Amino acid sequence: MTGDRDFGRLDLVFMGTPEFAATILDALIAARHRLRAVYTQPPRPAGRGHRMQPSPVQALAERHGIAVRCPTTLRDAEMQAAFAALDVDAAVVAAYGLILPREILAAPRLGCLNVHASLLPRWRGAAPIQRAILAGDRETGVTIMQMDAGLDTGPILLQEAVPIGPDTTGGGLSETLAALGARLILGALDGVARGCLKPRPQPSEGVTYAAKLRRDEAQLDWRRPADALERQVRAFDPWPGAFFAANGERIRVLAAAAKPQSSTAPPGTVLDERLTIACGVGRLRLLRVQRAGRGALDAAAFLRGFRLPPGMVLQCPATG
Repeated sequence: MTGDRDFGRLDLVFMGTPEFAATILDALIAARHRLRAVYTQPPRPAGRGHRMQPSPVQALAERHGIAVRCPTTLRDAEMQAAFAALDVDAAVVAAYGLILPREILAAPRLGCLNVHASLLPRWRGAAPIQRAILAGDRETGVTIMQMDAGLDTGPILLQEAVPIGPDTTGGGLSETLAALGARLILGALDGVARGCLKPRPQPSEGVTYAAKLRRDEAQLDWRRPADALERQVRAFDPWPGAFFAANGERIRVLAAAAKPQSSTAPPGTVLDERLTIACGVGRLRLLRVQRAGRGALDAAAFLRGFRLPPGMVLQCPATG
């Protein structure tokens, strides 16, 4: 790197894995930053054939001829030396999946900038998008953060909010926040490089943690309030996909509507021929569902081929 620096084009490392991160990487490429290397999670088996599939970030980087590295840890001294040898201005991190040790954080001249999909300090951690929907938050957003050794505890460089509407899904919100993050990271890199953007500490109040999603969280527990279950359907679309069990099958719920009127029937009871289910509080009408290996159907079409008569009680997940 030379003393006559072009602030418009920086030498960068990018670190990310899912589609959200690929959107950020695409913006950096389009802005003509010099990507010296991309770090991402190793290929994993996917699909019916369980073939090894590269991450969306790896696939994008390879299409653009960018060197890709897939370490399983960054704590190895040799790996840290190889990272430092890239001699970059900054590292941009977005949903990478590995913890960055101090040696990695300290290597780039301008440090490591994280694109985080929440309004920090709310929803630090692995699944901020889905946790915000599940909690019924009215808004979320993107924070560009100067990374430190803590879990999403670093100071804030830029932050912008977006609303969470009554129809917002996990997938749709992820796309919205990825586009916002792509715009914000370009401004943050320019501001940090020019020395005109200064980080500010995160507030000490309002800290919450977004635990990693588990597949077993996706099963609908009819003992819960209907509005919470409706948010669960939206938050877990497209992954891991909210579902219930009936007649020995797992039925995925793609869309639902909460009704405030409660029933005297036990939670899980099918109340009518429109696929309305009694909940702990209120009722949940299932609007669009899908059997494994079949196409998605609206409730009426589904019930013509799958028997769920009124009075039937659907099972709830086991507790404890």
